[in-house]
Amino acid sequence: MYQQETGRFPLIGEAFPEMEVQTTHGPKRLPSDYKGKWVVLFSHPADFTPVCTTEFVAFAKRYDQFKELNAELVGLSIDQVFSHIKWVEWIEEKLGVQIPFPIIADDQGRVAQRLGMLHLEAGSNTVRAVFLIDPEGTVRLVLYYPPEVGRNIDEVVRVIRAFQLSDKLKVAIPANWPNNELIGDKVIVPPPTSQKEAKERLKKYEGYDWWFCYRDA
Repeated sequence: MYQQETGRFPLIGEAFPEMEVQTTHGPKRLPSDYKGKWVVLFSHPADFTPVCTTEFVAFAKRYDQFKELNAELVGLSIDQVFSHIKWVEWIEEKLGVQIPFPIIADDQGRVAQRLGMLHLEAGSNTVRAVFLIDPEGTVRLVLYYPPEVGRNIDEVVRVIRAFQLSDKLKVAIPANWPNNELIGDKVIVPPPTSQKEAKERLKKYEGYDWWFCYRDA
């Protein structure tokens, strides 16, 4: 795991920078308060906006799936706590959906600037960023969406499952897993490290060639 350089947002494989934040669930320290858990930190452009509302409802409806994966959700935008609270109340009152996860109040934009969530085209709003942080505090995935396009929340769930399987079995995960067009829900074994191992590869695993072998998960 690499340490993040000061003044630059964290990249894949780097340690997520320690920071104290104010949320709708009180003060939190990221990522230390969530050690031992996966964390999905996601930003949205602003409270009381239509696309963001659809995303929050989608995250909330999959909250139990995230919990089953030992994953916690944390939202963020450049709004004050009272705005977050009122918006969460509105979602519950008008749409019948409770928002069970905390939302960071980053009204001065310090967290958003540190994590690269502010882009010129978005003005003073945060883009739709996602940082997936593993139980050791390492950044495993970074996603960026523009303000006008909402995220696919099922993909966030899928990628956590994929990482957990990859970490457990030391394998690679194919495109569209578990519905890959070539190998279905199977997983890809690491490449051989010698000519001898390459020759034996297709005797041990299914595959198209020695460099493309797969196995059951």
